[in-house]
Amino acid sequence: MTKNFNDRVESLRPRTRMVHGGTKRSKFGETSEALYITSGYVYSTPEEAEARFKEEAEGFTYSRFGNPTVSVFEERMALMDGAEAAWATASGMAAVFASLMCQLKAGDRVVAARALFGSCRYILEEILPKFGIDVILVDGTDLNQWENALGSNTSCVLVESPSNPRLEILNLKKICDLSHNAGAQVIVDNVFATPILQRPLEFGADIVVYSATKHIDGQGRVLGGAVLGTSEFCHDLLQPFIRNTGPSMSPFNAWILLKGIETLELRVNAQSAAASKIADFLADLPGIENLVYPGRPDHPQYDLMKVQMDAPGSLICFDVIGGKIQAFEALKRLEVISISNNLGDSKSLITHPATTTHQRLGQEEREKLGISDSMVRLSVGLEDPEDLCEDLERALKTS
Repeated sequence: MTKNFNDRVESLRPRTRMVHGGTKRSKFGETSEALYITSGYVYSTPEEAEARFKEEAEGFTYSRFGNPTVSVFEERMALMDGAEAAWATASGMAAVFASLMCQLKAGDRVVAARALFGSCRYILEEILPKFGIDVILVDGTDLNQWENALGSNTSCVLVESPSNPRLEILNLKKICDLSHNAGAQVIVDNVFATPILQRPLEFGADIVVYSATKHIDGQGRVLGGAVLGTSEFCHDLLQPFIRNTGPSMSPFNAWILLKGIETLELRVNAQSAAASKIADFLADLPGIENLVYPGRPDHPQYDLMKVQMDAPGSLICFDVIGGKIQAFEALKRLEVISISNNLGDSKSLITHPATTTHQRLGQEEREKLGISDSMVRLSVGLEDPEDLCEDLERALKTS
């Protein structure tokens, strides 16, 4: 990788950035990014060590603080989203937690969309209140609720769009405008859309978080997360929190994720195209109801999706007629699609959220979110869509 190339990488098109962004070759001139499996680093003199720890000299000190392979991953993630900087974490949940806790203190106020991944809800409802942080939950699609909740000074706003698992599309621009008027930093969990289909910073978001475990890896191999934002936020707030609390990304995981990024656009676009075909097929299939897919005109936020996203994504939700028992029976009849709580994989995966990802919310709260005992979430992979349609049709037959 030449110096001239790195100087002009921001002017290159997204797919090229995904292959080359952040690359730093060693003296050996390797083609693939180097994998630096090391916990620590040596210095030629004690003065050099002192200078590095004071950040007066470039270089690494300890892999909890930073690692060459992880650094390439961070630079490539920032380039994809158009962020000034990024910081890698051990998992997606570590990214969400760090993005909040690095800037919150007792007495602060957080407003969040009610429709979030179950572990995000746990952070908001169980962990933050223990630190004296007030948390308000709203219907993410109701701008009146946002306006009312943001009538007082607020420190942070947390949303995900599309939401997990009902695929609600939130109006990011309007939510960001309302949040900034209340003095809040807006954190967007962009895991379902990926940076290929949606770039929240363009709509006013301050911070974007990812579970890189999902589409960014895309093959179910490793855990990882990322937090993206301004250089000031990442260096002054996020970096000290991660360095001193330890949710650091493994160099091996960073190397795997870099390989995933190289094919991310190709995979996500193919998965989204396949999901559109499968959603249309399911819409006419007996045995299901309440089909939800952002790419269909019957989705409540279809017009908003077309403004915010480049394509509808790889996730579909629907209810199996007959409740939990019939849903379980249908899942057991699947042969190509696997039962798993993961998503974004090259293999198609199906989940029963009420008993897995969102089981801790309780029946009443799940009903508010539209998560019925008969609902399933399908993550479309890279198989032939016709095979997936046949698998679903066979599994959903009731006679």
